[in-house]
Amino acid sequence: MCVISEEAINQFEALMEQVDEALITTFKNIHQGCPRDTYVRFLTAREGNVSKAHAMLVDSLTWRVQNEIDDILAKPIVPTELYRAIRDSQLIGMPGYTREGLPVFAFGAGLSTFDKASVHYYVQSHIQINEYRDRVILPAATKKYGKHISKSLKVLDMTGLKLSALNQIKLLTIISSIDDLNYPEKVVAYYIVNAPYIFSACWKIVKPLLQERTRKKVQVLSGYGQDDLLKIMDYSSLPHFCRREGSGSSRYSGSSNENCYSLDHPFHQQHYDYIKQQALLRRPVRPVKQGSVHVDFPDAVTEGTEFVQTLASEFQKFGKQNGLAQSLDDLNIDDHLA
Repeated sequence: MCVISEEAINQFEALMEQVDEALITTFKNIHQGCPRDTYVRFLTAREGNVSKAHAMLVDSLTWRVQNEIDDILAKPIVPTELYRAIRDSQLIGMPGYTREGLPVFAFGAGLSTFDKASVHYYVQSHIQINEYRDRVILPAATKKYGKHISKSLKVLDMTGLKLSALNQIKLLTIISSIDDLNYPEKVVAYYIVNAPYIFSACWKIVKPLLQERTRKKVQVLSGYGQDDLLKIMDYSSLPHFCRREGSGSSRYSGSSNENCYSLDHPFHQQHYDYIKQQALLRRPVRPVKQGSVHVDFPDAVTEGTEFVQTLASEFQKFGKQNGLAQSLDDLNIDDHLA
């Protein structure tokens, strides 16, 4: 594990004092009053190399300015029916907190279809959740728990995972790159639950290929993971798909209020209301226009994309060995859906 020295942090801080004012302004939205934490995160992502971490952060700040990321929480996806369709096909939610105060995010990796909107809408939604987490959820958690909280954990539900998941490889690679380059070290652990045989078989091959820093964050739990997760969070914070035995999860489990993926869940209601309120504050006269926010997609190979692509490659090999897979040439995601 890379140990970040005080000297490295001080050098990083001195370099940041020389950047343009526009970058300093967006930097404040990142660090939320604690720049030291941001320095440590970016240094960790670059193995303690100050010059590389500085270049990474400047590139990220430039990306934010060029793509108006500071304003993205004032750009709701409308109409509501479209946003609901996105929530039903990009399964993510926040069911609660760990006992240490870390927000718990759930992701339906196996059942997400990403087939109800364009890539740009899904990227916009993902970034909005990232920004809402960093600018609203984490500061509120810091205040509630009386200590600085700047990270979260994720529970990935593999229920329903099939070889057809390779259809989403392009979008997942884009999202992984955005996270790696602009939101590094924001997740302390990834807990994988309801893993079918195909994932378990591929994971055994992929795990040794990952960087140690990434490998240590990923834990594949037995079954639906309830027993292990209850060691770090209360039952009320468990994702709905970890609350019952048997067949694992379904896209809808119980009421909409219990299903953390649903737009009717309190987290998504608060998140969506916040964005609509910010839009009114910024543009009180003009109606909100329909249309996705187009964000520049990174083309660099990052640690996250390497993980996604390596796992996808092993999926394909597994399928071919068992006579199950199509060629990747036949698998693609439609960039032009409305």
